[in-house]
Amino acid sequence: MNVPQMALRWACLFCLCRGAFSSSTHKTHSRKKNKDVFLGENAKNKHGGRIDFKMKKSDSTKSLLIKSEQLLRIEDHDFAMRPGFGGAAIPVGIDVQVESIDSISEVNMDFTMTLYLRHYWQDDRLAFPSSSNKSRTFDARLVKKIWVPDVFFVHSKRSFIHDTTMENIMLRVYPDGNILYSVRVTVTALCSMDFSSFPLDTQNCSLELESYAYNENDLMLYWKNGNDSLRTDEIVLSQFFIEEFQPSYGLAFYSSTGWYNRLYINFILRRHIFFFMLQTYFPTMLMVMLSWVSFWIDRRAVPARVSLGITTVLTMSTIITGVSASMPQVSYVKAVDIYLWSSFLFVFLSVIEYAAVNYFTTVEEMKRLKKGTMPASYNANQAMAFDGCFHDEIDLSPFPELPTTPNTDRTVAPRNSSSPADPPPTEGTRLWRRRSVRHNLRFIMSNSYMIDSYSRIIFPLAYLLFNIIYWCMYS
Repeated sequence: MNVPQMALRWACLFCLCRGAFSSSTHKTHSRKKNKDVFLGENAKNKHGGRIDFKMKKSDSTKSLLIKSEQLLRIEDHDFAMRPGFGGAAIPVGIDVQVESIDSISEVNMDFTMTLYLRHYWQDDRLAFPSSSNKSRTFDARLVKKIWVPDVFFVHSKRSFIHDTTMENIMLRVYPDGNILYSVRVTVTALCSMDFSSFPLDTQNCSLELESYAYNENDLMLYWKNGNDSLRTDEIVLSQFFIEEFQPSYGLAFYSSTGWYNRLYINFILRRHIFFFMLQTYFPTMLMVMLSWVSFWIDRRAVPARVSLGITTVLTMSTIITGVSASMPQVSYVKAVDIYLWSSFLFVFLSVIEYAAVNYFTTVEEMKRLKKGTMPASYNANQAMAFDGCFHDEIDLSPFPELPTTPNTDRTVAPRNSSSPADPPPTEGTRLWRRRSVRHNLRFIMSNSYMIDSYSRIIFPLAYLLFNIIYWCMYS
C-alpha cells in the first residue's frame, strides 16, 4: 500500500471520530441546559420569583386579567386624578346596608357597626365596547389600579375591611363607564351620650361619612336613593330598642381646606329597663323595705335592730358601688344615682330612728329612776339589761303622774265651778287645747315607743310618694 492511500484512510478515520465526539458532547450539553432551566424555574416558583413568560402565557387567569386591563385601557390614563379633573365636581352616590350593631359601650361612649358601603360614580376612562351591554366584575386587585372615592368615617376610633378569605371588595364596571364599588367594613365610632336619665334614657348616635381629600368643589357626596339609601337587616340588641334609622345630609367646614359634603347615618336607641329593674331597682326596694322591719322589733332588742340596720346600709353601699363601676365617670347626676342615694337615705334614717328611740328611752328611764323611790331590795346590776339601758319594767313605785298640761302648777277648776258668765259647754263636745310644738316634742320624748308607731306609717308613705314622683319624671 502506497503512502497516499494510507494518508487518505487516516484522514477519513479522524473525521469520523471527530464527528461522533462532537455529537455526543452536544447532546450532553443540551441535556444539562434543559435540566438547569427546569431546576431554575422550580426554584423561582418555590421562592416566589417571576414565572417564565411561556408559563405566564399558559395561565388563563392572568391572561384574562391582562385582557381586562387592556380592555379598560388602564395604562392609557392617569388614575391618580379624579374623573373630570379641572371641571365640575364629580357626583358620588352612597348606599349603605347595615348588617349589625355589634356593641354599644357606655364606659367608652362608642358603638361598633358592620355595614356594606357602596359607591356609585361614572368614569369615562373605563368605558369599553360591549355587544351584550353586560358589566364586568372585579375584585380588590383591580381596585388598586384605578381611582376610587376616598370616603372615611368621621369620629371613628377603629375601622377595618374584612379580608377573609380575601378582601371583601367588589368593583363592577358598566360599558358606559358607570362604576359600582362595594366594601364590607366594621367601624367603631364615637357617640356622645347623655346619661342624665340613665337607665331610662334614649341615645341618639350617628355615623358620619366624608371625603378626606376632595372638598365640595371636586366631589359631591349624596344619598343614592334618598331615604331608601339606608337599609338594615333585622337587628336585635341586648340592652336597646332601635326606634329609628334615617339618613341625613350636611356640610362640614374646615378653616384651612374649605367646605366638605358630609352624610349622616342617624339611629335612635332606647334602653331596655327590665335588666336594670332586676339588677338595681328591685334589690334597692327590698333593702329599703327590710330596713322598716326594725320598727316592729322591740326597742329593747338592741343587737337585733342594730345588726339589721348595718346590714341594709352595707348592702345599699354595695349596690351603689356596683352601678358606679359600670358607668363612665361623668360630672353630673344620673337618674339611677338619685334613686339609689334617696333609697340609701331612707335606710340610713331608719338606723337614725332607732338611735333616737334608744336615746329617748334611756333618758325617760333615767328620769323615772331619779323621781321614783327605790325599794330596799333594788339591785343596780339587775336593773341594767344586756343592752346597757334602764328598763321601765322594774317595779319602782310610786311614780309621779305624767303632766298632761303645759302648766302643772295651775289647778283645773271643776266643771260645776265655772263662772255664770261663761256658757255651759254643749253636751257631746270636747274642749281642745292648743299644745305648743315644744310640748309635743317633750310628750314624744317621754313616750319614745310612739316614734316607732309613727315611723311604721311615715316611712312607707314617704317612700311611696318618692317613687311616684321619680317614675313620673323619668318614664
